[in-house]
Amino acid sequence: FTLKMHHRFSEPVKRWFPEKGSVEYYSQLANHDKIFRGRRLLTFSDGNSSFRISSLGFLHYTTVSLGTPGQKFMVALDTGSDLFWVPCDCTRCASDFKLSIYSPTRSSTSKKLTCNHSMCRHDCEESNTCPYSVSYVSSQTSTSGILMEDLLHLETEDEIIDAFVTFGCGQVQSGSFLDIAAPNGLFGLGLEKISVPSILSREGYTSDSFSMCFGHDGTGRITFGDKGNPEQDVTPFNLDPTYNITVTEVRVGSSIDSSFSALFDSGTSFTYLIDPHYTRLTQRFHVQTKDSRDQRIPFEYCYDMSPYANTSLIPSISLTMKGEGQFFIYDPVIVISTNREVVYCLAVIKSTELNIIGQNFMTGYRIVFDREELILGWRKSDCYDIENSTDSSSKPLNPPPAVA
Repeated sequence: FTLKMHHRFSEPVKRWFPEKGSVEYYSQLANHDKIFRGRRLLTFSDGNSSFRISSLGFLHYTTVSLGTPGQKFMVALDTGSDLFWVPCDCTRCASDFKLSIYSPTRSSTSKKLTCNHSMCRHDCEESNTCPYSVSYVSSQTSTSGILMEDLLHLETEDEIIDAFVTFGCGQVQSGSFLDIAAPNGLFGLGLEKISVPSILSREGYTSDSFSMCFGHDGTGRITFGDKGNPEQDVTPFNLDPTYNITVTEVRVGSSIDSSFSALFDSGTSFTYLIDPHYTRLTQRFHVQTKDSRDQRIPFEYCYDMSPYANTSLIPSISLTMKGEGQFFIYDPVIVISTNREVVYCLAVIKSTELNIIGQNFMTGYRIVFDREELILGWRKSDCYDIENSTDSSSKPLNPPPAVA
């Protein structure tokens, strides 16, 4: 099953829908897209288009329907975590957004997980409900509450499918969940058995694989059960409980002596590298850039774009994966445009902990997370046609960066 993703500044949004967005706003767009394009795959019940929203951390969001009657939530898509959670009976949640709050008493199909449930890994309180607590890489960002089961509403062209899934009733959020990222919940896509892809494959709804497509214009799609295309490049996952792969060579114009393992993470907006790989890549990029440097935060390597577009030369970057597959980076920079200037930045940030291939490096690709074969696949795509992958030469200017 599949869902479309849109940038909120893309033409479909601007043309058909009001400027201000709520859950109903995104649901309206999703439903319109479902009617307009007519996919032959199983989708979330509202069509579930997805959007890259710059003001909410540059993450990709989609609308899901949960419970009976269905309640809509705009959740961030994250391959770097496992748990699907939504704000629920909140004692501390994001308050500056007109977004839904889940309440078990409003859903006739809600069930609280008990201590002896197979998904419960924490010590239980006297109430015999299973608590959860998840901390994320972002500083002081976490969610906690209790685990529940309820119906996630899906459908094909021919039938409606309601699947019981385990999710977090998020009563307390902290850090960036209160303002700039995932204020209405997070849809974990990781490898653990509690993730929705694991549940759907275990219950026989789909094969244990899914793909995410990231278009140049901010549109895209996530498709559960997708095994990719026979012509796609592939690389094996490392023996790690995450989508971790090995890069054997980095090229910035010419080859750099650099190999490392990295996490493919849709929940990280930009790409993070530890030293010496960060220094090797950025310095080689800087040497080949002809424009004058203009240092910006959080990006170390920013440049004033030449007033004559054909004189600005952005060095090409590509990765060679284990197995010799070539992964060309179509959008290595982010463009900051103001009334007086245009600045572009190499959207790579120095990390102290681990290497992460973020969303910006995935632009222009349909990325397949094949959990059965334990491989990552990729093929160039504009994300409008799931079967026919085509290149897109359109690379619109991005709004200013947000904290990843």
